[in-house]
Amino acid sequence: MSLHIELEHHRKALIVRLKGELDHHTADAVKTRMEEALMKGNTTHIVLSLKELSFMDSSGLGVILGRYKQITARGGKMVVCDVNPSVYRLFEMSGLFKILSIQDNERQALTSLEVVS
Repeated sequence: MSLHIELEHHRKALIVRLKGELDHHTADAVKTRMEEALMKGNTTHIVLSLKELSFMDSSGLGVILGRYKQITARGGKMVVCDVNPSVYRLFEMSGLFKILSIQDNERQALTSLEVVS
């Protein structure tokens, strides 16, 4: 299975929607697309919507951690939302929830960043 990446700028947040599998085959594409989007827009925060992400491995965790470091270096935040149980477990085991905020959906994620319209 492949990965579909949807990027949307919403005020100062970059919303990243991932659908499919985030693994060593697709991690570089996600990294590149997110970095390009971060350079283009006036982006302070990232909302990572994983509603349709069916699988993620350690390569995916690496991409997410890298973008987390990139956005926090700018003084921003990263919020993860709509996480399915298997991906949630991977986040939990990796310890990423100790540094990342998690919300139930995109609207709550944007509200938590105070960028909702």
